[in-house]
Amino acid sequence: MATNRTYVKTEVVGSSDKSVSDAIESAIAVASRSLRNLAWFEVIDVRGSIHDNKVSNYQVTLKLGLKYEPKA
Repeated sequence: MATNRTYVKTEVVGSSDKSVSDAIESAIAVASRSLRNLAWFEVIDVRGSIHDNKVSNYQVTLKLGLKYEPKA
């Protein structure tokens, strides 16, 4: 019999001067310091800054899914 799982979602924004992937990894790494049971992520928005006609910063908004742990 499969176990039902319940998740909580929270939203974070990561940024990086290198890439979108780096912004995602950075956001998850920082969030994991204070959030437990991270299970999945969903990219909601990607935007960035332009300086001297070049991309200077990437910003990625993520929804993070955490396994819900109700108090017993």
